[in-house]
Amino acid sequence: MRLSGCRNASMKCLIPVCPGGVSSACSHTLFIRPGRTCFHGARRTGQKCGCKRRLCVASAAPVVLEKLRDRESTYLELQERMASPEVSSNPTEFQKVARAAADLEQTVTAYREYEQLQQELAEAKELAAESAEDEDMKQMAQEETDKIRKQMQTLEAQLEVLLLPKDPLDERSIMLEVRAGTGGEEAALWAADLVRMYQRYADTQGWKVSFLNSSEGENGGFREAVLQVAGDAVYSKLKFESGVHRVQRVPATETQGRVHTSTATVAIMPEVDDVDVKIDPKEIELKTARSGGAGGQNVNKVETAVDLIHKPTGIRIFCTEERSQGKNRERAMSLLRSKLFDLEQEKQRSEVAAQRKSQVGTGGRSEKIKTYNFKDSRMSDHRTKNNYDLNKMLSGAIEEPIQAMIALEQRERLAELSSN
Repeated sequence: MRLSGCRNASMKCLIPVCPGGVSSACSHTLFIRPGRTCFHGARRTGQKCGCKRRLCVASAAPVVLEKLRDRESTYLELQERMASPEVSSNPTEFQKVARAAADLEQTVTAYREYEQLQQELAEAKELAAESAEDEDMKQMAQEETDKIRKQMQTLEAQLEVLLLPKDPLDERSIMLEVRAGTGGEEAALWAADLVRMYQRYADTQGWKVSFLNSSEGENGGFREAVLQVAGDAVYSKLKFESGVHRVQRVPATETQGRVHTSTATVAIMPEVDDVDVKIDPKEIELKTARSGGAGGQNVNKVETAVDLIHKPTGIRIFCTEERSQGKNRERAMSLLRSKLFDLEQEKQRSEVAAQRKSQVGTGGRSEKIKTYNFKDSRMSDHRTKNNYDLNKMLSGAIEEPIQAMIALEQRERLAELSSN
């Protein structure tokens, strides 16, 4: 039951109310949870109200609490469905329902903890009111109240983040494309260093990495490398790596010890299905060739490599990693779908950004997102303004900067929601 009241946005008044009305001393907007005990008039008399309900002081915004209650109801419904014979006997449906329940579990757990704190806060307030003449007890109750409020504030911030709309692409595997940028052969060597960094990070996450295509530089490294990274929620973390990665170091070929600046671009594209991207076969020009290299007589004598061109966009994909033409064609089409999907996503992001007065970093490939300084053994993320140990980063320990970017994105999204 909601009581109309004053405009105090903090919702933290100590004067209690009950379903019978708002206290004459204050008219803050508060919430009464059915079946609990309020203490109307406790400040004045120290007596509990006869309505046998407890005051539930809601610090969080009403709309947030309503969403949380909806999430809890949905979670309970999913739990019931998992226990039903029609779902438990169907492995595919059970897995689908279980995943949906798992997505809500963290939010529901935090919400229930918040409700428990609300109850403890009400009890602490009641104790403070009943101990008006006992200064020691009153002080102890006030300290407990302050402690609970801090815990509630921390949970409120967490709950707001948990309620943010989830990116539907976060759970997908990705195509990772690394290209040498400015810097000649040193840029190709730098591109190879980035590929190794992501391979090592993928190993720590239990993801599977497969090469789809690669083009080597004259002195080693990669002019271009395309990898498939498969696993749980790969896109949710690596999507922040899209952009220009700049390196400052003395190249192996430098004889006078001068520091060179080179770049490589990283593109992260979520894997997409046929239902996500429709490709007209008439728009595809497909050629085959011999792969060459290791793999026995089959790849050297049979045309297993696939050279695919998408006519409308000019995208060209040359896939040689598999030992059969059919598998190379399948991988090439998968990469093409991801590239086309990424183009459409970028177009939509650009349209949205053009409508905003100021544009916050979008992770676009034209932006320099990181600088790797070998002299100072430092990696700088220009979006979060944080510095990290270079050797740790190159060894694949990039979880910390990724989490910093996730937190930054959450803050920006919360600020955008607030402004709207």
